[in-house]
Amino acid sequence: MGSFTAAAESANLSTAHVSRLVSDLERHLQARLLQRTTRRVRLTDAGAHYLERCRPILLELENAAAEARGAHLTPKGRLRVHSIIGFGTQLLAPLAARYRERCPDVQLDLSLSQRQPDLLEEGHDVVITLSRQLPDSELIAQRIGEMFCVVCASPDYLREHGVPDTPEDLVEHRCLHLVDPAFPEGWVFREDGVEHTIRPAVAFQVNVAEAIAQAATAGMGICLLPDFAAAGLLEQGRLVRLLPRHRLHEKGVYALYPSRRFLDAKVKTWVEFLRHEVPHAFAGLRATLEDPRYWATPSEAGTSDRAPPGPTVT
Repeated sequence: MGSFTAAAESANLSTAHVSRLVSDLERHLQARLLQRTTRRVRLTDAGAHYLERCRPILLELENAAAEARGAHLTPKGRLRVHSIIGFGTQLLAPLAARYRERCPDVQLDLSLSQRQPDLLEEGHDVVITLSRQLPDSELIAQRIGEMFCVVCASPDYLREHGVPDTPEDLVEHRCLHLVDPAFPEGWVFREDGVEHTIRPAVAFQVNVAEAIAQAATAGMGICLLPDFAAAGLLEQGRLVRLLPRHRLHEKGVYALYPSRRFLDAKVKTWVEFLRHEVPHAFAGLRATLEDPRYWATPSEAGTSDRAPPGPTVT
C-alpha cells in the first residue's frame, strides 16, 4: 500500500496497531522486513523473500476457508462410513454406486466390522448401526429403516430331519447360533405383539451372518438370519424360511453422526439418500420373505426320498 497509514485504512485498523504488528513479526523472525523513513517505506531483501513465500500460503488459507465455508453447500471430499459386515455388504455397497452417481465429487470410504466403533475417536463421519434400543449419546441418530431375523434351513437338512411346526419344535433340532449381544436370552419370537423365548441347543456359533448362512446352506442345521442376508438365499433355493408367522430380533437401523450444526454437505446428502433408499431396499427383501414359494411346510415324516422339486419342502 506504500505506507503504514494506507495499509491501516485498508485493513480497518489503526496506524499504531499496524506498526506494532509489523514490529512484532520482525521480532519473531529476528529479521528486518521493512525500511522505514519519514517519507517512504520499502521492503528489505529479507522482507521481499518472506512476502514472496507467504503469498501462496495466504492464498491457500483463503481457499481453505472458502472450502470450509462451502462444505455445507456442496458434497465433496472423503466420506468415511462404518457399518456391520452383513448390512454393509448386502445393502450399503450396492447403494454406494447410486449415491456416487448423484454426488460424483464424494469419495466414499466404507469400513466394515462386527464391532461398534467410537465415531469421533476413529474419525468416521457416519456410523450405521442396528440397535434394539439406542444408548444415551450426544450423537445425532437418524432412523433409516427397520430389520428383523427369520428362521431358515436348507432343503437337504429339512428332508432328513423334518420341518418344525412351532418354535418349541426347535429344541429337537440342530440349531446354529448367530451371536447377538442385543438378545442374549435366546431366540426371541414375536407374534401378534407377544414375545416368547426359545433356547435351542447350539450346534454351531459365530458372530457373522454370512458364516451362519454358509453353515446352514451346507445342511448343518437351522439358523436365524437377518432379513437382508436371508432374502437372496431364499430366492436361490439354497435356504427356505421356517415358521413364517414369526419375526425375530427386530431392530432399528440408524445413521449416527456428530452434529446438526454446520453439517457437512456430504454427510447430509448421504443420510438423506439412505433415509429414502434403505426403506425401498427393505421393501424388496420383505416381498421375498413373505412369498409362500420360499416357505417350508410341515411334513409328517422328513425322509429324503419324499422330497419334491423346488425349494419348498413338504
